[in-house]
Amino acid sequence: MRIGITGASGLVGRTLTATAAAGGHQVIAYSRSPERMVPGAAEVRDISRPAEADFSGLDALVSLAGESVLGFWSEEKKRLIRDSRVAGTEAIVHGLFRLDEKERPRVFVSASGTGIYGDRGDEVLDEDTDPGFGFLASVSRDWESAARRAEDFGVRTVCGRLGLVMGRTGGALPLLRRIFRFYLGGRLGSGRQWMPWLHVEDAARMFLHAIEDETLSGPVNFVAPRAVTNAEFTRAFARWLNRPAPFPVPGWVLSRAPGGMRELFLFSERAEPAALRASGFDWRFPDLETAFIEALGPNLAA
Repeated sequence: MRIGITGASGLVGRTLTATAAAGGHQVIAYSRSPERMVPGAAEVRDISRPAEADFSGLDALVSLAGESVLGFWSEEKKRLIRDSRVAGTEAIVHGLFRLDEKERPRVFVSASGTGIYGDRGDEVLDEDTDPGFGFLASVSRDWESAARRAEDFGVRTVCGRLGLVMGRTGGALPLLRRIFRFYLGGRLGSGRQWMPWLHVEDAARMFLHAIEDETLSGPVNFVAPRAVTNAEFTRAFARWLNRPAPFPVPGWVLSRAPGGMRELFLFSERAEPAALRASGFDWRFPDLETAFIEALGPNLAA
C-alpha cells in the first residue's frame, strides 16, 4: 500500500515509517520541510498548509503530528497543544474532502490519547467509556471529533488512543533513566494511579493493524494489555536499573504545582485495549519486562 504519514520525524512516526517500509509498503512522508529526506520514505510532500497538501494516490493516511504535552502548560503551550491537534486535523480532513472520491484514501488513522478519559481511579476504561474531564480530555475529544468528520464522506476513520510510549531512543524512558541513575526516582503521589503504556514498536504495529483490519473504526485504545500503577512501574523500573527509588513526590506538591503537573502525573487512566484484543492483535511487548529488555538492555539487577 501507499501510506501517507504526517509527523514522520517523531518517535512513533520514525518507527512506523521503518516498520511499514520493511513490510513492503511505500511511505509518503509529510513535512513542513519537504526538501529534507525522511529515512525509509519513498517521497516527502509539503504539509506547511495542510488543507492544501497533496493527499492524492494514498491507500491510507496516518496523522501523528502534534505539540508535545510535556513541559510547562503556559497559556501559549496549551494553545499550541490544542491547535496542533484540533485545527491541524480539521485542515487535513478538509484536504481529504477536496479530493475526488476515487482519489481519497480508504482509511484515515489519527493519533489520539488516553487522556480523553480524565481521572477515573480504578475504573476499567474501554472504547465505549465516555470521555472524562480536564484539559487533555477536552483536547482529545475535539481532536477525535475533527478526525471523524472524514467518515462523513466515506473514509473509514480510526482514532488510536495512545498511552505512554516507551522506546530506546525517545519517549519517557531516556529521561526517566537519567533521573533514576542519579538516585532521584520515586513514585508520584500515592502511586495508585494507573499508567497506560505501550512500546513504540507495538505502537507502529497498531497503526498498521488499524489500516489493514477493516473491522476497526472509531476509537481504539493503543495500550499494552497489562496495565500497571505508577507504584508498580516505579518499582519495576528501579529494579531493572538496579537503583533505589527513595524520593516519592507528595501528591499535594503536584496538585498545587502550576502548568498541568497534576493532570500529567496524578490522573488515573486504566485503559483496556478491548478493540485490539477482539481484532486479534498480537503484542510483542505485553508487559514491562519485555519492553525494558528491548529499550534498556539487560537487567542490571540480575
